[in-house]
Amino acid sequence: MKKTIYIFQSGELKRKDNTLYFEGEEGRKFIPVEDTQELMIFGEVDLNKSLLEFCSQKEIILHFFNYYEYYTGSFYPREHLNSGYMILKQAEYYSDEAKRYEIAQAFVRGAAHNILRVLKYYRSRNKDVGAAIDTIEALVANSAAARTIPELMAYEGNIRESYYKAFDIILDHPDFKFGQRSKRPPKNELNALISFGNSILYTQVLSEIYHTHLDPRIGYLHTTNFRRFSLNLDVAEIFKPVLVDRLLFSLIGKKQLTKEHFVKETGGILLTEKGRKLYITEWEGKLKTTIKHRELNKEVSYRRLLRMELYKLQKHFMGEKSYEPFEALW
Repeated sequence: MKKTIYIFQSGELKRKDNTLYFEGEEGRKFIPVEDTQELMIFGEVDLNKSLLEFCSQKEIILHFFNYYEYYTGSFYPREHLNSGYMILKQAEYYSDEAKRYEIAQAFVRGAAHNILRVLKYYRSRNKDVGAAIDTIEALVANSAAARTIPELMAYEGNIRESYYKAFDIILDHPDFKFGQRSKRPPKNELNALISFGNSILYTQVLSEIYHTHLDPRIGYLHTTNFRRFSLNLDVAEIFKPVLVDRLLFSLIGKKQLTKEHFVKETGGILLTEKGRKLYITEWEGKLKTTIKHRELNKEVSYRRLLRMELYKLQKHFMGEKSYEPFEALW
């Protein structure tokens, strides 16, 4: 698997012959282009057309985040694997209301299952999350009565709201209180961590989509409209509990992240550069973690699981095998 390169400093990203380098306050650092899948750029970085042409040639994606850690956009090189056939099949499954609903329902089902797995894991460690589990299980059962995508999304929103209410019980930490979900900007440290982790996951799934025949602009749960990409948001819902939330609980529980890793900015809370670097180091470790895949009967990394989820969607669109979302077993 190729690597993800993160750039937090400000400086210049340049091409030199057949390689790339970043020049910032810590000097010049070369980027191994043959081993790089994408660049995640958080700093104020200057670049030019020659560099973008080279990145396109090497199939390297650039994801940009602004000062407030919000994802702002991507340089998405010409899709080398895109096929007219797959785009037509995706459009067919989007245009057909019943087919679209079936896929959207699978995304919600997968997300809910993994949320419940997280809660049951912590219940087994004597965290009093039984009420949240009961509420979510009832919402999942009732969601079968939904007949439209907006109704389904309403259930999904209620499931996640009930789940977030359990965060304070799981963490039981005076410096990390959930309160309520706030995004732009996050109003506290816990919301800042959730937003940062979700943004990283969205872009990671987008990068994986680039290496399939799928078009990221056609989503099924998140409406395909004027939003540039939506399929990555759909797939990310399944993996948020497993990757973003479990990592968050671990970082706080082990006291790796503390209140000192955050700073107050323009009415909101952000991770400091040191906090972002610490998070990314652990995030990359999480993606490399392997689990036993029950169908393949071998160890598979979480990064690989993201790609495999997309391959399952391709098979669904081609009528080879009905899509079933990834469900954690631990």
